[in-house]
Amino acid sequence: MEQLEQEGRRPRLLLHVCCGPCASYVLECLERYFDITLWYSNSNILPEEEYEKRLYWLRKLLEITGRTESVALMTDGYEPEKFLQLAAGREQEKEGGERCRACFRMRLEKTAQEALRGGYEYIGTTLTVSRHKNAEVINGIGRELAEMYGVKWLPADFKKRGGSDRSSALAEQYGLYEQTYCGCGMGR
Repeated sequence: MEQLEQEGRRPRLLLHVCCGPCASYVLECLERYFDITLWYSNSNILPEEEYEKRLYWLRKLLEITGRTESVALMTDGYEPEKFLQLAAGREQEKEGGERCRACFRMRLEKTAQEALRGGYEYIGTTLTVSRHKNAEVINGIGRELAEMYGVKWLPADFKKRGGSDRSSALAEQYGLYEQTYCGCGMGR
């Protein structure tokens, strides 16, 4: 990112985002380097009421922080049957197993496809701000998909250097809803 700052340019980033609390800290980290569009692609979130609640609070974050003009938000629609199909037979796995890897791939592939369609230079995700997510796995999937679709992957482990704690502190400061599970609720 130092290179981007030195070049004085702000490339376009399509940032996959799962919820307001995770987005709060990641936006704080990235907004000076990129023109950011948040991409809410989360058909893994069950039930639909939870999906809508997280989207509502993501929009609320942009309002509360005055970012509604500087940060765009796009969604790809809610298709839980696609997640349920890829999770079939893996319902009892603990968080972090093959079901999660398939879920990461599903959401990040949609991100890469949309980035290619929309002319974004970079893709990334807020998922690595969670203490429960393996950044190495997520970054590996992201790199592979970025290469496949001809975009750049923004490697990150946002939980480092107190990122998870900062995310929680910002959520509390802004009065954001903080969910108690990843999304699908399987393997808890």
